[in-house]
Amino acid sequence: MSGDPRGRHQPPGNGAPDGAGQGAGAGGDTPLLDQAFDGDSLYALRAAVAAHAARAGLPQDRADDLVVAAHELAANSVLHGPGHGRLRLWQHERALLCEVSDDGVPSAAGDGPGGGRGYNDHARWHSERGHGLWLVRQVADQASLHSGPGGTIARVSFTLPPPR
Repeated sequence: MSGDPRGRHQPPGNGAPDGAGQGAGAGGDTPLLDQAFDGDSLYALRAAVAAHAARAGLPQDRADDLVVAAHELAANSVLHGPGHGRLRLWQHERALLCEVSDDGVPSAAGDGPGGGRGYNDHARWHSERGHGLWLVRQVADQASLHSGPGGTIARVSFTLPPPR
């Protein structure tokens, strides 16, 4: 599956050519959080990201930024992708990394992007659309987005403070 971006952009550690790898590879970093999500589980996903960010030592204001970024990326998978995805969070050196991926295959349920299920009810979200990725780039220290026929992978990085 050389056309699948997920094979190239995984948590660091297995010796892949670009320094990225799968989970807990050779000298690798085990994810702190590895959670599937859909439109009904975004609240639980935000709570899990917040808890793990605090536990990893990210200051509260930066943990809030990470939660916002993670939510925006996951919501994009729900609204514009298949309606579901996976979030992985791990620590690598002095950074907390968050990756949101989806398989890019639209859901059969519902009508419209993300499979419907009421999540696309724009009247409930009194906001102008189209600023999510811009916001992610503003709050993250680094951000990348890779899309292809096999899906989308978005990754953000937040620098951790020096240990006390």
